Amino acid sequence: MNPAIEDLLRAEAPQVLGAVVRRFGHFDIAEEAVQEALLSATRSWPVDGIPDNPRSRLIRIAYRRMIDMLRAEQARRRREIDAAVKAEPLQTAHPSNVDDSLTLLLLCCHPALSHTAQVALTLRAVGGLTTAEIAHAYGTTEATMSTRISRAKQQLAKAGARFTPPIDADRDRRLAAVLRVLYLIFNEGYTATTGGELTRVDLTAEAVRLTRMLLDACPGDAEMTGLLALMLLTESRRAARTHAGELVPLDEQDPARWNRDLIVEGTALIDSVWNRGPAGPYQIQAAIAALHAAGEPGGTDWPQIALLYLWLERLTPTPSVQLARVVAVARAYGPARGLALLDDLNRHHNLDRNPLTRQREHAVRAHLLQQTGDRASAARIFRQAADLTSNQVEQRYLRAKADHLD
Repeated sequence: MNPAIEDLLRAEAPQVLGAVVRRFGHFDIAEEAVQEALLSATRSWPVDGIPDNPRSRLIRIAYRRMIDMLRAEQARRRREIDAAVKAEPLQTAHPSNVDDSLTLLLLCCHPALSHTAQVALTLRAVGGLTTAEIAHAYGTTEATMSTRISRAKQQLAKAGARFTPPIDADRDRRLAAVLRVLYLIFNEGYTATTGGELTRVDLTAEAVRLTRMLLDACPGDAEMTGLLALMLLTESRRAARTHAGELVPLDEQDPARWNRDLIVEGTALIDSVWNRGPAGPYQIQAAIAALHAAGEPGGTDWPQIALLYLWLERLTPTPSVQLARVVAVARAYGPARGLALLDDLNRHHNLDRNPLTRQREHAVRAHLLQQTGDRASAARIFRQAADLTSNQVEQRYLRAKADHLD
């Protein structure tokens, strides 16, 4: 499809869905009506051209499809149709000036849903990705993902979720979930769980786009600003992470291949909120990313990064943060100290058995053992780490490390 049309449809999708849900309710079938309107546009616009008011056209098509779907249901649905049509004739289906993006994001991250369901529904309803694209991103079948999305919509209906902005504490909780979901999407794109490519650019780009959209809806929010800064600073290194299809570790990357525009924007964003008050987890991670971006090979301020990770661990003592602190401590104070910290964390938190950190724990341990001169143990654990990942680029890198140590 024409990339300009694809970008336009992806940007308009949440607004169109918001208009339909606002008018008819029924998020479960409204999302299907909007998908059909977008599909119709992908077929006709490349031939007929983009209409003067594409959002209005999409809303009108989605309205008609929504009514067709409602008319196919029982009499109680028909009463709702009559009321909706009477309130606003189809000919006046002009786009609303209300930005529904934030409300839609908050609905997709309803607390009744699991994290996995929140991610899938956000990518489908707000990101505009097809079910097949989402299934590919998460290494599952289209049928499985379709079932997961349908179940999520049923859970929303069962929970009585409404298309209205939450308030006070509920809003804060939902916003925290939205940020978490957007970061999960970004991370899945930055290091794909499965497949022959290290990254999924479509997912990282979508996460950045949605975070920008969210920040536009909540200007000045320090944690949202920190999250966007973190994404941009991390994404700035993407091109340097591989060479000829092979993984390049951070300390071996060519900084000339880092995206300076993203570094400048990300650094400016985190600088703009850093001194406003107690920093949250995304701001701290953005500050760490900014230190990486500011350092030349061999000149990174690892003691400062280790200190920031200690601060971050106190706020969010997750296994991934604890493991990242091990790396920072090892780089700042030597591999023996890193191994000692890793052993201590395993005793208390089982990083080596947690499904979220088991593979990376092995990779980190192997690197540290190599640095201490224990080549045989390092080679053995590098191979164990390779067996625990489904990403082919990472597998090749870890097995090459092991082969080099034999």
